[in-house]
Amino acid sequence: MPWASDPFRTRGRLFAEPDDSRNPFRRDCDRIIHSTAFRRLKHKTQVFVFHEGDHFRTRLTHTLEVVQVARSIARALGLDEDLAEALALAHDLGHPPFAHAGERALDACLADHGGFDHNAQSLRVVTRLERRYADFDGLNLTWEALEGIAKHNGPLTDTGGAGIGRYTAGLPHAIAVHSAAQDLELHQHAGPEAQVASISDDIAYDVHDLDDGLRAGFFALEEIADLPLVGDAVAEVRARYPELPRERIGMEVMRRVITRLIEDVVRESDAAALAAGVGSAAEVRALGRPLIGFSAPMREAEAAIKTFLFARMYRHPRVERVMADAVQVVRDLYGHFLASPQDMPERWRDGLAPGEQDRLARRVADYIAGMTDRYALDQHARFFDLTPDLR
Repeated sequence: MPWASDPFRTRGRLFAEPDDSRNPFRRDCDRIIHSTAFRRLKHKTQVFVFHEGDHFRTRLTHTLEVVQVARSIARALGLDEDLAEALALAHDLGHPPFAHAGERALDACLADHGGFDHNAQSLRVVTRLERRYADFDGLNLTWEALEGIAKHNGPLTDTGGAGIGRYTAGLPHAIAVHSAAQDLELHQHAGPEAQVASISDDIAYDVHDLDDGLRAGFFALEEIADLPLVGDAVAEVRARYPELPRERIGMEVMRRVITRLIEDVVRESDAAALAAGVGSAAEVRALGRPLIGFSAPMREAEAAIKTFLFARMYRHPRVERVMADAVQVVRDLYGHFLASPQDMPERWRDGLAPGEQDRLARRVADYIAGMTDRYALDQHARFFDLTPDLR
């Protein structure tokens, strides 16, 4: 496909390295998989805290599902599967413990120090915080991978460099710092593979959160049968398999829903590329609008799923109670390490001078953001008399 990213025409890495037997985007995937931050995703919350059940998604299993969807879409569109996989693998590396509740807590704690954004933190992880190589900090990924991590959800600035949308008050700290060393063209949309990774994230969590919500008993099959797209799948499965047990009906429904979401993206994006006449990844970036997306009817159906999940799952009293306790855990840890940085491991306090409050605040946030759920709770129990059970 002429508008696919070409691994052998990459804009390269910030630090020059000799080639090896792998193409550059495959090498990016392998580095992410072997990173410490990737392994920690196993014990980071997606919606349910790790000890609530072995069958609920974690941040790691969510990431693997995003990878599968991204590779499927990239393959069907003739895009570079390795770059799509690398971006899917990296998209949540910056998530702190306890999912979006942990992110909100850290963002509030850092209000006077540049805030906290998990997408920006993912960039910080792969450019600064991973320390596996002798010659550089980070993973030294290709320009295309870093660009996709930074802006897979769309441009961050206007052509003059001023923040737009949610970033009108200023760019996230990690992105601003990295931009001083490397121009990621933040005023443009990301390349096609990054756009694939972004929509694959939506597809994966829409479907697996419906599945986890059913498993948790937050809603019943009959209730999601009222949703567009889902309702059609429920009717088909019941008509074809009238004796199928309820649990297997739900699984068969999810399989159909995810297939139709993927097929819709492929059809719509292929037609959009043909209509736009794009002939390179650079032309996709310069198009001024996303190229990868749903059809209008599917956008409405997908939005209805999100609205349902927001009301019936993400704002469920059980989830909100646990996440409120999790927010307090993060706030407590931040306050403690800010006041007593000597309680952090040596790596995290090394080089800090008295009075460097911005650097200290960011260092504390980096330390907490890298924690798994269980490690955060262990650390809280170490320094506080009362640690919530989060059940």
